[in-house]
Amino acid sequence: MSEELDTVFAALADPTRRAILTMLLEDDMAVTDVADPFDMSLAAISKHLTILTRAGLIAQEKRGRVKWCKLQPDSMRAASVWMQGFGQFEPVHLDAFERFLQSELSPEVDPLAES
Repeated sequence: MSEELDTVFAALADPTRRAILTMLLEDDMAVTDVADPFDMSLAAISKHLTILTRAGLIAQEKRGRVKWCKLQPDSMRAASVWMQGFGQFEPVHLDAFERFLQSELSPEVDPLAES
């Protein structure tokens, strides 16, 4: 399982591949349509798609003469379960942290005077 997680996280590490996954959330897409918004060659997009396919994040299939890409959301389940293991910790209260930082960075302001 560790190797599978490594492969999924390595695939997700690239912003282009994450953007492709986001696009495929909407619907299946032809490879050429996937490539359209990116300023890179079709060969470069094909390499990204191969990495996503090897990670099990997408599937590619030929329909007639067109190659289509389809999101495989179940493949992220193991990664999601692994990340949820960190949910046992208390969430960071960003508002309280921001107030703390302001009081530490601005000693001339009395934090109790704001109440």
